Amino acid sequence: MTTVLVVDDSAVDRRLVGGLLEKDSELQVRYAVDGADALAAMKRGPVDLVVTDLVMPGMDGLELVAAVRAGTPHVPVILMTSKGSEEIAVRALQEGAASYVPKRILAQDLLDTVHRVLALSGRQRCHSRLLGHMTRSQCAFVLDNDSTLIATLVAYLQDNLLQMGLCGDAECTRIGVALEEALVNAVYHGNLEVGSELRGEDDTSFYRVAAERARVPPYRDRRIHVEATLSRDEAIFTIRDEGPGFDPSKLPDPTLPDSLEKVSGRGLLLMRAFMDEVIHNETGNRVTLIKRRERAVPSAESEVA
Repeated sequence: MTTVLVVDDSAVDRRLVGGLLEKDSELQVRYAVDGADALAAMKRGPVDLVVTDLVMPGMDGLELVAAVRAGTPHVPVILMTSKGSEEIAVRALQEGAASYVPKRILAQDLLDTVHRVLALSGRQRCHSRLLGHMTRSQCAFVLDNDSTLIATLVAYLQDNLLQMGLCGDAECTRIGVALEEALVNAVYHGNLEVGSELRGEDDTSFYRVAAERARVPPYRDRRIHVEATLSRDEAIFTIRDEGPGFDPSKLPDPTLPDSLEKVSGRGLLLMRAFMDEVIHNETGNRVTLIKRRERAVPSAESEVA
């Protein structure tokens, strides 16, 4: 049984979120009314995932993300965002949250986001004890438009990251989220050319159009090209699709508060929040994601010594 802690100062919203999560019989839901109450609940018993509101009295969602990352970095945190909390949400993503779901589409996206983050977190935790002595790793893949291969590839890359010692469990989950978003974009928006605006309006139509295009040329013949170069200090992932691309200069800034509620910018926002660099080529059909090892800040005592 997987335990999810729902944190929200609104009793109505807690019941709503709990009801959505309890549709999955494998999820056990616990509740907290604010950040301090959440930390106390985590001391009383283990938690696998935290789903939290951002704006709360006392300790808010941003402070809770920092506290969870400091005390239990293996526990991912998903944010529930609403109008007015966008700037806090962007900061929370940059400082450790694993993903987010706008409150207006909780019924549509919450359970799927929880499953995805748990899967990414669980896969990398299962292999975190493996001993690795690699100092450099390079690999390349050519995938067809089969979305079921994405999770397998991300898990493989996460394993390599952990064995390389480039990051810890929590950061590995966040890198996995960024990679998954980039690969999903390459399949659906790149090769199959299904617009993200349709996803925001009607998920059923989005996946129906994608499935139809995956069976007919030219879409079915396009491939995803993935290259990864990992060292002890840096990971570079390049993902290229064979679609027509787009003009990267016209991309809106996904970190602006108004962008947070837009479904179309979600993937790019998560990529930029979780990676050190996100670079598109001029034709928009290739993205390079770079993650560097975090450097420890020397203490005053060590500097004097």
